[in-house]
Parts: sequence; C-alpha cells; structure tokens
Amino acid sequence: MEQLALFFALLFLTVLGFILGKGRAVALSGHSDQPLHSRLPYYGLYTALWCGLPSLLIMAGWMIFEPQIAEMLVASQLRDSDASITPDQLTLYINDVVNLASGGIMSRDPDAALLSAADNYALFRQVSYFAMAVVAISLSLLALYTSLKKINPALRARNQVEKVISIIMMISSLIAILTTVGIVFSLIFETLRFFDKVPFFDFLFGTHWSPQTALRSDQVGGSGSFGAIPLFAGTMLITFICMVVAIPVGLLSAIYMSEYAGKKFRAFAKPVLEVLAGIPTVVYGFFAALTVAPFFRDSGTLIGLSVSSESALAAGMVMGIMIIPFISSLSDDVMNSVPQSLRDASYAMGATRSETITKVIIPAALPGIVGAVLLAMSRAIGETMIVVMAAGLAANLTANPLEAVTTVTVQIVTLLVGDQEFDSAKTLAAFALGLLLFAVTLVLNVVALKVVRKYREKYD
Repeated sequence: MEQLALFFALLFLTVLGFILGKGRAVALSGHSDQPLHSRLPYYGLYTALWCGLPSLLIMAGWMIFEPQIAEMLVASQLRDSDASITPDQLTLYINDVVNLASGGIMSRDPDAALLSAADNYALFRQVSYFAMAVVAISLSLLALYTSLKKINPALRARNQVEKVISIIMMISSLIAILTTVGIVFSLIFETLRFFDKVPFFDFLFGTHWSPQTALRSDQVGGSGSFGAIPLFAGTMLITFICMVVAIPVGLLSAIYMSEYAGKKFRAFAKPVLEVLAGIPTVVYGFFAALTVAPFFRDSGTLIGLSVSSESALAAGMVMGIMIIPFISSLSDDVMNSVPQSLRDASYAMGATRSETITKVIIPAALPGIVGAVLLAMSRAIGETMIVVMAAGLAANLTANPLEAVTTVTVQIVTLLVGDQEFDSAKTLAAFALGLLLFAVTLVLNVVALKVVRKYREKYD
C-alpha cells in the first residue's frame, strides 16, 4: 500500500512535469524570436521523462533488493547470537521473522528473540522505505527543476525523447529475450539432473509411464518407469482429433463470413462465434465430462462399441469446439486483408466466386491461415483442464480414440502438485517433459515458417 502511494505520487509529479514543460515551451514560443527546434509536446515529454524515469528506477531497484538486504541483516544478527545454526534452521528462522513482521503464519510460537528480530526487521523496512521515498521524491523534484531550466529554443527535445524511448524499447526487447533464455536454461539444468537419474533413451523411447517412486528402497516400486512415448502419443492423438474438428469448421466459417455473408449477419455472427474463445477451459471440461463423454459412451454401447467413460475422442471434440474461434477469426481477418483488386481481376477473367476463393483468395491468404492453424495447434497442445476432466490420467499407448489417454501437460501438472522434493526423479521428470514439449513446438514453428515464406514469396 505504501509503495502504491509513492508510485502515484511519482506519477503525479511526472504528469505535472509534462504540463509544466509544455507550458514553458508555449511561453518561449510566444516571447522568443528564435523558433523552437521541436514540437511543443516533446518538451513536455522531455520534462516528464527526466522527472519520472530516474525516480521510478530507484523505486523498482528498492523493491527488488531491499527485502534481500533486510533478510541478510536478520541472518547476520542470528549468526552472531548462535554460531552453530544450520542453513536450514536459518532459512526457517528468517521465514518466521518475515511472517511475524507481516502478520503471517509461523512454524512455532514466538519467543523473545524472535519478537526482537521481527521488530528490528519491521523497523529497518520502515526506515528504508522512508529513506527511499525521500530520495525518490527529492530526485524527481530536482529533475523537474533542472529540466525546466534547460528548456530553450535550441534544445533538441525531440532527439533526446526519441533516444530515451528507443533505449526503453531496446531494454524491453532484451528483457523478453533474456526471459526466454532463462526459461530454456532452467529447463535444461533441471533436465540434466533428471537424466543423471534416468537414462536418456529410456525416457525418450520408453513405452511405459509410471513415475511413482517409493520413499524407501525396500518398498514395492522403488524405481518408477519414465517412458515418455505414451504421453506424446496421447498428446498427438487428442491434438489430431481437435484439429480435425477445428480446421474445417473454422476455415469454412471464415470463408462464409468473409465472402458470402452480408454485413448484418457478419456483424452478428462473428461476435457470437468469438464468445466461444472467452469461455473458461474448466467450463469446457465440465461440458466434456458431463455431456459429451457420456453421449459417446452411450452411443457406442448402442452400436456395440466399447467406449471408455474418459476418452480421447470426447476431449478432442470439445477442444476442437474451443479452438474454432481462433482459426475462424484470424482466417477471416486475413482473407479480408486480401486486396479487392485480386478478386476483381479473377472475376474479369470469368472465374466464379467459388473458383476465386479456391484459386486466388485462399492461396494469397495462406501464410495467415497457416499462422492461425499453428496458433490453434499450440493452444491445443498446451491445454490441460479439458484433458484432465474428459480424457483422464491414464498413460496408455494407443491410437484408439475411444480409450482413455493423457497428455504431457497433464502429467506436468500432476507431477508438480503439492509439496514436492526437487531431488527425486519423479519431480524432475516434469522439467524433462517440458523441455521435450518445447522442442516439439519449436520444430512445428520452424516448419510453419518455411511454409509461410514459400507462399509469401509466391504471392507478394
């Protein structure tokens, strides 16, 4: 709450800086014979950036590093009073101090030493916050005064503002790249720990998945089975069923709304269709488990088929319904972006509407359609709730859509639910599955990019 108040105070000073900077530029433009170098809003942005950016950076740095410094001081105080404390005991003690200072739940009843440490911790946080607030607001006011004094007709405000904005955009791009690299390396690090416990080829080509491991070596099932083939087979089976449902329906509906439907029907139908994309996946899961799966089971019984109560068919069908808006909406937008001149030229050559769609519009819009299908496929591969509720948790190696299967994402969630020990092969298997799923998705992206580039060169 205190940080939020300080943020709004700095935001107010930033807005005030923009108003004062622009106002000073307006005053200079009316009382100076020399024309201003930049347009008036750039002088306001120049003052606002100098007024807000350094102070906000100080506030962000304080929020990142100040809690660690406070915990280090608590740890130093505890080591001075008890040199024999173990690292685990020290971590638990620091957690108790932080929880006591913030009113959280502790692992024990507080004693005098714990109360004293919590008081010191809270006092340090209050003093450091007050010091940070004074520094941030003082720096903001000083920057406001300095930047206003620098505004003159010769100031290249636009150049400096654009330079700062370009640096901010570059840093934002760098953060995105580093975040991706960090995610990949964290997966690789934990996956290498997993392969120290489980052979690589047993994981990659194994056909039995049973990650349950015993706590003691004398228990039954002391070593689990970590063959990933059944998980990826289930993932591909459900994704295939989903795409069989979503691609034809989504693409045909996009063609109709783009080329055949009137403006009134399109204005009504497209928002209604896109409502499907806003329905929570857990609702789709309930629909699949309570309606679709029993329907397939009862229908199969009538014609003599054995259909499981939890089947890949039910999960794939419902997931396909969920994916339809992604393909339909994106494909519709891509088709509408095809120049009207291509349609007119096709009609001038004597082509019918259907021939124009199949021979001109779809080939010209193919890169966008491929992108829509790829986005839908990525969504299907990463779906979890529908699979859990409609397809089950059984890791069966089968191509029969009437049987229960599971997917990689479901198993990752299952392995990481609850308190887990990150030294066991069972828990580390989740990272290996995540890395392998990342590699599969990357291959799909590369293939899709090659298709897009091939047809884009042909129709540009």
